[in-house]
Amino acid sequence: GLMTPGESKVGFIPNNSAIPGNIGVVSKSGTLTYEVLFALKQVGMGASTCVGIGGDPIPGSNFIDILSQFEADPGTEAIVMVGEIGGNAEEEAAEFIKAHVSKPVVGYIAGVTAPPGKRMGHAGAIIAGGKGTADDKFAALTAAGVSTVKSLAAIGDALKEATGWS
Repeated sequence: GLMTPGESKVGFIPNNSAIPGNIGVVSKSGTLTYEVLFALKQVGMGASTCVGIGGDPIPGSNFIDILSQFEADPGTEAIVMVGEIGGNAEEEAAEFIKAHVSKPVVGYIAGVTAPPGKRMGHAGAIIAGGKGTADDKFAALTAAGVSTVKSLAAIGDALKEATGWS
């Protein structure tokens, strides 16, 4: 799904889940997208645009596609990225962020407690061959300068800290 609050919407994101603002949100998880938007609303922050890219192995868009758009968008002043276990999209996004994104990014990875080899929700969310763990993804994001959180409820505070907003 794709939503610019108060302007347009395509897909699954409920109309009342977000308020207009200056935070770009990109997420692999539909349900966690709602949670992020709710967490932002709770602290008076809103989304410039919210994009759900899904977690399937062959996506229509990926993190890098959307991160590059948020970087170029003057209406987006900070970014929230929600990833999940499995694959290497988050690690690739971390490399892109380090090299090409100047805006503050807060990251969250779902699946911290998932056992290796167990599919979680869909084919893209499986830890295989010791790769794609939440710890690996958090480490890559942190090394790229992303402020990471272990709880969606902490996103607002992390954004305030990363941006200097009060």
